[in-house]
Amino acid sequence: MRLRLSASLLALTLMVQSPAFAQDADGPIVTVREAGESREARNAREAIAYETPLPRGAPEQDYPLVAWCAALVEGHIALGRTLTEADDLDRDIIRLGGLEAADFRDALAAGQGRQTPATLEAARAAEAEAAARWVPLMAQQDAKARSEAFGLFFGLPGRCEHAARRVRANITTPPVTLDAAGLDEVGVPKAN
Repeated sequence: MRLRLSASLLALTLMVQSPAFAQDADGPIVTVREAGESREARNAREAIAYETPLPRGAPEQDYPLVAWCAALVEGHIALGRTLTEADDLDRDIIRLGGLEAADFRDALAAGQGRQTPATLEAARAAEAEAAARWVPLMAQQDAKARSEAFGLFFGLPGRCEHAARRVRANITTPPVTLDAAGLDEVGVPKAN
């Protein structure tokens, strides 16, 4: 828990200090960090993401993890599309989820030819397991229960976005460690 809180505080600190994250109050909200994020900030986020334990059932290897993440997002989108009284926020979550799922699928397509048959099979199994988590909710006849389940989806591990970037870019070296990113064991920047 301390690592997650530290990760949030570090991300907030890095964002506040960076002019690239300045927002126009009337303009669109920037959701892509790549363009204005320093390598150090990305490495810090990646180190924290890879140091944070994954949820039960999530694969450790990057390619299967991206497949698992894509299936979770797609299941959430599918559940959202069953809502009988979706509001603007629900529709926006579905739209943003579609963008996220497309990013994961693009990464999987880019990396597919570089994967071993065993890794591809692990990805198929991870995707099937993640998709199966949504089956009982999709079968729920109570619209209110489906709406509540849609609203309670807490999102994905931070490692998903980093794994997708690493798969897409064919990065095969180990992720940056907390120490190499200049962070202590709970993700706080070390004093110089």
